[in-house]
Amino acid sequence: MTVTGAAEGTADRGRREPASAPGAAPGAAVAALDLGTNNCRLLVAKPAREGFRVIDAFSRIVRLGEGVDATGRLSGAAIDRSIAALRVCAYKLRRRSVRASRAVATEACRRAANFPDFQDRVLSETGITLEVITTREEARLAANGCSPLLDPTVGNALLFDIGGGSTELIWASVAETGGIRIVDATSLPIGVVNLAERHGGHEVSEDTYQAMIDRILDQLMPFEQAHGIRSRIAAGSVQMLGSSGTVTTLAGVHKDLPRYDRSKVDGTYLNFGEAVAACRRLRAMDYRSRLQHPCIGRDRADLVVVGCAVLEAICRLWPVGRLRIADRGVREGILLDLLARPRPSRPS
Repeated sequence: MTVTGAAEGTADRGRREPASAPGAAPGAAVAALDLGTNNCRLLVAKPAREGFRVIDAFSRIVRLGEGVDATGRLSGAAIDRSIAALRVCAYKLRRRSVRASRAVATEACRRAANFPDFQDRVLSETGITLEVITTREEARLAANGCSPLLDPTVGNALLFDIGGGSTELIWASVAETGGIRIVDATSLPIGVVNLAERHGGHEVSEDTYQAMIDRILDQLMPFEQAHGIRSRIAAGSVQMLGSSGTVTTLAGVHKDLPRYDRSKVDGTYLNFGEAVAACRRLRAMDYRSRLQHPCIGRDRADLVVVGCAVLEAICRLWPVGRLRIADRGVREGILLDLLARPRPSRPS
């Protein structure tokens, strides 16, 4: 699918042109790195008949945004964790002889006053050129990466990503030919890391959980008022797609997977009743039980319940009735961009 509209350039603060901007040579490996508030994720791929074929990947919880909500700065410990993960990524880039790549940073780095210092250290210690992207560029990349999962027979799409430091909302129109046009996108300062820091994540009382939903609904409402999404839902012309650790974890819990398996989650559907039931299962677990669950584990045990509050608020405001799960997003959007770039012509 082709995504158009709503794209902006990267943020001026900390912007550097990627060292490997031109398109890759035929058959050469390309790479996408997404350093978010919670996760550091890398995909390395080669061109294939239908887009690309992943040949290497890496994901690690680094919690780069830990404390940023309170201090406005990246902490020393979070920086150290992130650079350790980025060193692994740099090794994989060299090992796979990557010829074109893009490494982006999102909400935590947009908000951190000391991002330029972090950026310099990343370049010095790993050789990776890290760029902060705007929320609109993040939305464009995420929509591009998720667009193959959208149904071209349903004219409108509401996409969301519950991140570590923010929740991204995208309202888009979908053409029967398969194209998607972003009508509007917004980033709300609601993420699982900052919510857990404010309200606690180990044990969340029923009163706290419901209060979170109410506050989140207040923050979602301006997007609804701007676009009248509920009236489109009533007419049956809206599909919903969610991408994030929250929704993929819920899908794994709902399916009772013995361990998380992307191939059994990406592209599947949850109706709202199933999603809410999975949320209730997670809320009924104590912290130790969440730690031991094979689809949650140590890195998400204190984040998943507050993520459920965001999801329940979205489902309550926009009762589409069914949610498609995407274990994909910004990285896949970057890869598609890189593979679509024209290669510089050789001198004759």
